[in-house]
Amino acid sequence: MKSDIEIAQEAKLQPITEVAAKLGLTDDDIELYGKYKCKITEEYLRGLENKPDGKLVLVTAINPTPAGEGKTTTSIGLAMGLNRLQKKAVLALREPSLGPCFGLKGGAAGGGFSQVVPMDELNLHFTGDFHAITSANNLCAALLDNHIQQGNELNIDTRNIVLKRCEDMNDRVLRNVVVGLGAKADGFVREDHFVITVASEIMAILCLASDLEDLRARLSRMVVAYDINGNIVTAADIHAVGSMMALLKDAIKPNLIQTLEHTPALVHGGPFANIAHGCNSVRATKAAMKMGDIAITEAGFGADLGAEKFLDIKCRQAGLKPDACVIVATVRALKYNGQVAKDDLSAENLDALKRGIVNLEKHIENIQKYNIPVVVTLNRFVSDTDEELSFVKNFCEDKDCSFALSEVWAKGGEGGEELARAVLDTLENKKSDYKPIYSCDIPIREKVETIAKEIYGAKNVNFADAVVKKMAELEKQGFSKLPVCMAKTQYSLSDDPALLGRPEGFTLNVRDMYVSAGAGFIVALTGNIMTMPGLPKKPAAYDIDVDKDGKITGLF
Repeated sequence: MKSDIEIAQEAKLQPITEVAAKLGLTDDDIELYGKYKCKITEEYLRGLENKPDGKLVLVTAINPTPAGEGKTTTSIGLAMGLNRLQKKAVLALREPSLGPCFGLKGGAAGGGFSQVVPMDELNLHFTGDFHAITSANNLCAALLDNHIQQGNELNIDTRNIVLKRCEDMNDRVLRNVVVGLGAKADGFVREDHFVITVASEIMAILCLASDLEDLRARLSRMVVAYDINGNIVTAADIHAVGSMMALLKDAIKPNLIQTLEHTPALVHGGPFANIAHGCNSVRATKAAMKMGDIAITEAGFGADLGAEKFLDIKCRQAGLKPDACVIVATVRALKYNGQVAKDDLSAENLDALKRGIVNLEKHIENIQKYNIPVVVTLNRFVSDTDEELSFVKNFCEDKDCSFALSEVWAKGGEGGEELARAVLDTLENKKSDYKPIYSCDIPIREKVETIAKEIYGAKNVNFADAVVKKMAELEKQGFSKLPVCMAKTQYSLSDDPALLGRPEGFTLNVRDMYVSAGAGFIVALTGNIMTMPGLPKKPAAYDIDVDKDGKITGLF
C-alpha cells in the first residue's frame, strides 16, 4: 500500500493558475509561489466584499484517539464529493505546524486519496507564513528587552513580562529559560519562556484579523508586560507595531492550493485547538464563502475544543453563521472510547461500541445547543461490520442527525459522494439558527463555568487562588466582555486525558489565566496542558529524509 506522500508525489497537479481560474481569478489576482502555490492579492480580496455568501459547513470530530478519526481527510473528501455532484465547493483549512510534522501527530494535508497538494511543501515551509509570525513575535520580544536595556522609560516590571518568545517546533527545554546572562551589555537577567508558534497571540491575531488595518489595531492592543504600578504595557507602547506589520503584510494573504482532484483549497493560518482557538483564518473562510456555493472549513481536535472556539470566538468576531456541522467519527475510535485496547479494535464488539458511542452523543448534543443541524459521518475501515455500522446509523438518526459513510481515504471524491448528498440534503431541508453558547456580558467566571458544564459536562470548576485574583484584575482592566479560549487536553471531554467516553461529575481545574487582548479573548489554562509541546521517544523526524534527486521521503 502506498504512503500518503507517495500518492501525493505521483499525482498530476494542475498549475495553480488553472485552479485559480476556476474561481474567476486572473493572473493579476494572485501572487505565485512556484507552480502550484499562490497567495491572493489584497485588491482581489477587497473586491469580494459585495459578492453574496455561499453556505458554510463546519467539520469537527469526536475526541481524538490513537485509532484515528480523519477530520481533515473528511473535509477534503467532502469538498471533492460536492464538486463531483456539480456544486462549487471551496475548502478553507489550516496550515500544518512543523512541531507535529516532526513529532508525533503528523501533518495536516489529509490522507490517502483525499489530500491537498503539494503535501510535502504544505507540511514543511509552505509560503513562509509561520516563519513570518515567528519573526514578528520575536522582534516584539527583542524590542521589549531592548527598551528595558536602554533605560526602561516605561518602568516595565521585569518580573511581570507576559509576552513569550516562540518557535514552530516541539522543544521542551525552551518552556522555561533564563535570558540576559553575561555582561551588562547583554541585558537584564530574567526568567523567560517559549511557546510553539501556533500557540502565540500573533498567530491568533493573524487568523482573526479581517484586513491589514484590523491587523494593525489588534497588534497595537497586544499586552506585552505590566509596569511597576501594574499598568498595561502594549506592543504599541514599545513601538513594535509598524515593524511587525512589515513582516506580516504578505502572511495575512490567504494561500491557494488544490486537492488531488483539483478542488480549490484556501489553506491559511494554523492555531492549535487545545492551546489556542484552532481555526483557519477569517479571511480565508470569508473568501471561500464568496468564491464558491459552499465553503467547507474545519476546526481542530474534538468539537469540545475546535468547534466550541469556532462557534463562540471566531463566528462571534467575524459575523459568521454556519449552516451545518459535520461530526467525524470511526467505529474503531468509538470502541476505543468503550475501553477496547488499540490492538483489539478490528474485532466486532457491539458492547464496547455501545459504551463508547456516548462520546459522539455528547458532541452531537453540544452542536445542537448552538441550533446548528448535524451530519455524522463514519470514516469506514475494512474491519467495520454491517452490525456496527447499522448501530451507529440508527443511534444518530434517533438523535435527529443525518448520517453518511465516508470512504474518501480510499476512493477520494467518489468516496465522499454519500456524505456530500447528506450535507446537501441538510442544507436544503434543515434550518440553522446559530447562536453562541454564552453571552459576553456575563462575568469571566460564568463564561468558564458555562463552557465547562454545558460543553464538557463538568459538575464543578475549581479556580486556583491566583486565577481568582487574575479574573478580578482582568475585569478591572476592562476585559470582562471578551470570550474565553479554553486550553485543555484534546483527548478527553475533561481536563484528564485518561477519562474517555463521556465523563460526568468531574471537576475542571483552571490553573492560570491571561488576556490575549489583540486576539480578543481571555485564555484559561486547565489541567496540565502545555503551550510548548515536547517530542516523543521516537519522533517522526527519524524517518524523514531527502534522496539523491532532492525528493523528500518518509513524510507520512
